[in-house]
Amino acid sequence: MHPASCDMQTACKWGDGGIGWSLVETKGLLVIEETLAPGCSEKHHYHNQAEQCFYMLAGRAVMQFADGQHVEIGPGMALHIPPKTRHAISNQTDEEIRFLVISAPSSRGDRYEGEPDR
Repeated sequence: MHPASCDMQTACKWGDGGIGWSLVETKGLLVIEETLAPGCSEKHHYHNQAEQCFYMLAGRAVMQFADGQHVEIGPGMALHIPPKTRHAISNQTDEEIRFLVISAPSSRGDRYEGEPDR
C-alpha cells in the first residue's frame, strides 16, 4: 500500500482543457483527480457498467444531461451518475475547477458516446 497524489502521477490530458491524474486504478475502482480549464467541457457520454461520483474540490461545475437537465455542483458537493446515464461536465466559469471522479467498477474501456441500450 502506497499513498498517491497528483505530484506522484503522470498527467493525462483529456478532451479540450482537461487534465487528470489516476490516484487509484484497479478493475473494480478508479479514482482520478481532474482539472478543467475555464469555458471547457467534455462530450456527452455514458458508461454501461460504471457508476460514478463527481466530488468538487474547487470551483463550480455544471453537469449536463442528454435530456437537457443540468445540475450545478460546488466545493464539497458530490453528484452520483448511475450507469447508462448520458452526461458531460462543463466549466462555465473563468477559473479552473478541480474535482475527483470515482468510478466503480473502473470506467476504463467503458465509455460510449451514442445512446445507451436500455
